[in-house]
Amino acid sequence: MNDFAILWDWVSFAVRWLHVITGIAWIGSSFYFVALDLGLRQRPGLPQGAFGEEWQVHGGGFYHIQKYLVAPAEMPEHLTWFKWESYATWMSGFAMLAIVYYAGADLFLIDRNVLDVSVPVGILISLACLAGGWIVYDLLCRWLIGKADTALMLILYVILVFMAWGLTHLFTGRAAFLHLGAITATIMSANVFMVIIPNQKIVVADLIAGRKPDPKYGKIAKQRSLHNNYLTLPVLFLMLSNHYPLAFGTQFSWVIASLVFIIGVLIRHYFNSLHARKGNPTWTWLATVILFIIIVWLSTVPKILTGEPKTAAADQTYIASSHFPAVRDTVLGRCSMCHAAEPVYEGVYQAPKGVILETDEAIAAHAREIYLQAGRSHAMPPGNVTAITPQERELLVTWFEEAKKK
Repeated sequence: MNDFAILWDWVSFAVRWLHVITGIAWIGSSFYFVALDLGLRQRPGLPQGAFGEEWQVHGGGFYHIQKYLVAPAEMPEHLTWFKWESYATWMSGFAMLAIVYYAGADLFLIDRNVLDVSVPVGILISLACLAGGWIVYDLLCRWLIGKADTALMLILYVILVFMAWGLTHLFTGRAAFLHLGAITATIMSANVFMVIIPNQKIVVADLIAGRKPDPKYGKIAKQRSLHNNYLTLPVLFLMLSNHYPLAFGTQFSWVIASLVFIIGVLIRHYFNSLHARKGNPTWTWLATVILFIIIVWLSTVPKILTGEPKTAAADQTYIASSHFPAVRDTVLGRCSMCHAAEPVYEGVYQAPKGVILETDEAIAAHAREIYLQAGRSHAMPPGNVTAITPQERELLVTWFEEAKKK
């Protein structure tokens, strides 16, 4: 059994590594082509059908790039397609979803205090969310293509906010953030697989057959590509959010996720404006900092806003604190079945991250992590499988904050 656990952990590591590599390749090519597209210059004497050109220097050489808005007059002999970066990123990401959240559904996917469902039902809800997000997005884009781009973006944002709120009522906080990122990433990859590449293939087929391509296919593909560009940074945050319980495990996590999308749009707007030579909108950075400060505040907002009592203050060290005996009982009763030299929780064969909480000294040494993961946020226990109570979480907060004031 231990050998299988070790093998499974290495499989998880390999797939995660693959996901990071393919994600870098996809994001890199996406950012490059958007910057290239925005930086194109028009001049007299461009070849027929050419929209613009750009000269670039990199790696000791010069590159002369021209873009044809619809298609060149003739099909080039060699054509490079940029699609496998997207496909591989999504497939490896879905594999990670299955390995971590489906195989470990009781720990990471389902919180029965949020929604009491079986593992198969939880997985089906997850799959339905991925598919449903794409269907709603695609229908809206087809309905509003070329009609009201700004209205489309606002509608899509409202839907994202609703999804952020809804997912926190379906899964654990960690899984809610992950699924919001996965739904968005599915939309981005499906844009490539279902719209951008098929449209480009139609144009190529027309060229080969000697027909004049319809410019609408390029227009549709560009719309989806621009959406992908603005969604990239929020997806990165959401995919990495499992390392930050103050983001996903707090009362206002869905608001935090919603603000992250705005931050991502602001940052991309700055760089897109810069690449398009449309000014230097530095105000976007001020707005980003303000939103980030709001996010920090929301993660540690005074609990009076959530109907929970404020904590008191004292002047004690962790172990000497009058609260420590109760804290020790809470940690041993709610945490140490996993965080032990020999874990007893089914499916856990090594203490997560090597954190063992079986002695007073160890509990004190990890006071900050206990405070953040199980006190200030609800990240631990995963899915609240050990049924830690709000009073016990409040105890952990009080214990830590009082000791820190010494």
